[in-house]
Amino acid sequence: MQNRSAPPRRGAGRPTREQAEARHEELLDAALDLFLERGFELATIEMIAARVSMTKRTVYARHPDKAALFRAAVQRAIERHVVPREVLESLDDGDLADTLVAIGRLRIDQVMTPNGLRLQRIINTESYRFPEIFASNVEQSARPVVDFVAGLLDRAIAAGEVAPTNTGLAASTFMSMVVGGQARAIVRGETPTREELDEKVRFTVHLLLDGLRPR
Repeated sequence: MQNRSAPPRRGAGRPTREQAEARHEELLDAALDLFLERGFELATIEMIAARVSMTKRTVYARHPDKAALFRAAVQRAIERHVVPREVLESLDDGDLADTLVAIGRLRIDQVMTPNGLRLQRIINTESYRFPEIFASNVEQSARPVVDFVAGLLDRAIAAGEVAPTNTGLAASTFMSMVVGGQARAIVRGETPTREELDEKVRFTVHLLLDGLRPR
């Protein structure tokens, strides 16, 4: 009888691009966790590599030093916090108050996610050392939302719904009021109930629109 040999087993080989990217994202997540747990000074490349079962050589192949790894980890968190334009547009139902409430809720909900909490905490603790991470978060994550809200106000002015104003300043102030205070409480562990959040968001929206009402 003919002896049929089993097909040769595939070796582990090189990881696919998708596998390599997944491992890199795992590294960045672990790095951010350790930078939060230990602080930038005390966290080491050895600790981070060990947490994801990598060698230091593998880490250094992607990031030349600890500061570069820190910046990359924070940048990943910022990118995950960005609201795509199409998501913002999907919240616009034509009613200014309802749309502003939906945007406020969305941004607060983002803060309460694991990624949102880590991002806020790392900015709070390390932006004195890396001021660029605060600026990057504003420009990449906050600014597009502010610009979208300013556009909503521009449309409302054109329709005569609100009085002419500096819409960029109004939008920035609104987002700071509706999100900033809630974010600080949430990061401290003082998470409000859904009813409390809704009440505060609606109050802030009504405060803005009452102030901008044509007289």
